[in-house]
Amino acid sequence: MKIIVVGCGKVGAALTAQLSREGHDIAVIDVNSTVLTDITNNYDVMGLIGNGASHAVQLEAGIEKADLLVAVTDSDELNLLCCLIAKKAGGCNTIARVRNPVYTGEIDFIKEELGLSLTVNPEYAAATEAARVLRFPSAVQIETFARGKVEIVKVKIPENSVLDGCPLAQIHKRTGTDVLICTVERGEHVEIPNGSFVLKAGDTISIVASKENTRDFVSRIGLKSRRVRDCMIIGGGKIAFYLAQQLLDSGIRVKIIEKNRERCEELSDLLPKAVIIHADGSNQSILMEEGIKDYEAFVTLTGMDEENLFLSLFAQNASKAKVITKVDRLAFDEIIKRLDLGTLLHPKNITADNIVRYVRALQNSIGSNMESLYKIIEDKVEAMEFVIGSDSPVVGIPLSELKVKPNVLIACISRGGRIIIPNGNTSIHVGDSVVVVSGHLGFGDIGDILR
Repeated sequence: MKIIVVGCGKVGAALTAQLSREGHDIAVIDVNSTVLTDITNNYDVMGLIGNGASHAVQLEAGIEKADLLVAVTDSDELNLLCCLIAKKAGGCNTIARVRNPVYTGEIDFIKEELGLSLTVNPEYAAATEAARVLRFPSAVQIETFARGKVEIVKVKIPENSVLDGCPLAQIHKRTGTDVLICTVERGEHVEIPNGSFVLKAGDTISIVASKENTRDFVSRIGLKSRRVRDCMIIGGGKIAFYLAQQLLDSGIRVKIIEKNRERCEELSDLLPKAVIIHADGSNQSILMEEGIKDYEAFVTLTGMDEENLFLSLFAQNASKAKVITKVDRLAFDEIIKRLDLGTLLHPKNITADNIVRYVRALQNSIGSNMESLYKIIEDKVEAMEFVIGSDSPVVGIPLSELKVKPNVLIACISRGGRIIIPNGNTSIHVGDSVVVVSGHLGFGDIGDILR
């Protein structure tokens, strides 16, 4: 596909990297020649210096033949203008990043009036992911499919768990729950396991199940399944606002520590039920004074990765809180993972994944439609949801007879509101919602799982 990306910031760079790996023809536009040079040196893309809202610049980038324009500059208004001009100039699909909370309640109107295919809000998406984890704090990561009926939940097997030394074939016998383990992370090794695989304490597993079965399973293997009662947030930016809003709506008490007095006053007006503290959250004595040791959740959302990491490490030593750490730069991602900081929040990756999902669905015309895409393990394993069409090549064939590629797992089927954890005798029907877990990256259609 021919795709134009306007804006080479964090989201633009992450998106360009993913789309480039998937073989798309990409043109990137930015006013900053330095960041543009970095992008074009690292990826096989065309770079243009200029204003993405300029008709002349869009023409030079090839808007008349483009399938999609994605505007992810720092300005919501510029992004919307870029999309409006692209619709008039090329009639292509358009995606805009819209971040300002002022537009949150109007986003459907904006989409319809401007003919946008999709709007993305990195801060809101990151807050939603964090809120989902805090409602189920034993999880490292939670993704939902089939309109919230199915979950993929990543948890770490605790010491002395019934799963320690358990072959996968005996999971149901030991736990009495209907779940499927789709990935196992053991140190640097990642596997989509078969029934003979033996689990160990310390393994990080991803399970697929209905919401009810997930919570039952987690509690039976020795982990907490109830939501947190209170949360301390360091940093009062957009993510903090969206997160606090969602937590308060769920009945979770929230305290935000922010060092900018003016922002504290804004948050006090916007979030009257939250406790807003004007102080430097990186000061350990302030954290102790504000009662960090008694909080059940601690979320670091400052603008500095290093500060977030150190604060999270301190929180792990000073309390038993569930810790969530925002990380924007991924240069030292492997080292950060070894620190075992619990849940890491990558706003730019969440946004890039949402856009890539749309791109794959746009490409697809075979007989199924990609509904969801999540990276279970970055650059190693993806989970995808497909709605099955009438001419799909997988319909009506028992799974044991399907010639599925290695390292691919049909994890779950949602049929008429019923959740099915499939076996070899199960077959896929037209209209089913099917969750596939794959070690192959870039699938765009259910047919791609076949050899």
